[in-house]
Amino acid sequence: MEQKLEAIRAAATQAISAAPSIDELESIRVKVLGRKGELTTILRTLGDLSPEERSRVGQRSNQIKAELEAVLESRKADLLDSRINETLKEEWLDVSLASAGASRAFEPGRLHPLSQIQYEIEDIFTSMGFTVLDGPEVETDYYNFEALNIPAHHPARDMQDTFWTEDGNLLRTHTSAIQVRGMERLKPPFRVIGPGRVFRYEATDASHENTFYQVEGMMVDRGISVADLIYFMKVLLKEIFGREVTIRLRPGYFPFVEPGFELDIHCLICDGKGCSVCKQSGWVELLPCGLVHPNVLRYGKIDPDKWSGFAFGLGMNRLIMMRYGINDIRHFQSGDIRFLRQF
Repeated sequence: MEQKLEAIRAAATQAISAAPSIDELESIRVKVLGRKGELTTILRTLGDLSPEERSRVGQRSNQIKAELEAVLESRKADLLDSRINETLKEEWLDVSLASAGASRAFEPGRLHPLSQIQYEIEDIFTSMGFTVLDGPEVETDYYNFEALNIPAHHPARDMQDTFWTEDGNLLRTHTSAIQVRGMERLKPPFRVIGPGRVFRYEATDASHENTFYQVEGMMVDRGISVADLIYFMKVLLKEIFGREVTIRLRPGYFPFVEPGFELDIHCLICDGKGCSVCKQSGWVELLPCGLVHPNVLRYGKIDPDKWSGFAFGLGMNRLIMMRYGINDIRHFQSGDIRFLRQF
């Protein structure tokens, strides 16, 4: 009986090693270890043997069974590896293969014109001692309105159609909120700007969008006047346009400044003759500005009896339009690659 066991072990081991496929391997397993297999049949006859022989044959049978199962698993793993390798050879993909567009001239990416003008403005102001601040686009009522001297039910809130969230917050309507947060952290004197995206719930046309970009600026020091405001605005516009730009100040009402002004520039698209951008007036409203209202300084924990300042809000979209002669503000969010490639 023991010789028969060894013969089964030797024949099965050889057959397993030579098995060309997993299907053949399964046939060998069934033949030797299956319910009616050679080794299983011997195990079923153990009851016919003497106690001493039964123990010896049973122990050896279990050893051979475990050995053959291990050999089967090892050979199966080898066959699976071979199958995978064959599949990879047949379905091989050259990842270094040039794409369909490789035959075309390589065109590197570039910054969006709004990003370009923002970085340029930041460079201009930082060269004049300003610090660049940032803030959240989803703001609280306090920072967007109340701390800017626009309390609840103030008529000025009707001037800005606002996107509100269900929890009572809002998409900021201006980046002036950044200035309030800055005043809470900084001690005067200081100079700061806050560039970013803002949102207005309003109809769009050639000169209005519901999403656009602003840079708000503020300077707080002793004895600040309108003359300081005009000086910094002229420096900015000269740097942006590369030449002197004709400006005018008109009285304007903005709760966060007193006195408040509208700063207009001579329309550079039509040279003051009248077009859709300037609404045939020859002038383009560029930014609101003025001297910081004492109440706003108080919200920022700054004593208005000791300190004063100016503030402004510059629309970056309109600035680019004037610089490059763009006649429709909606181009900036169109995603039209033909437009973006020009910058």
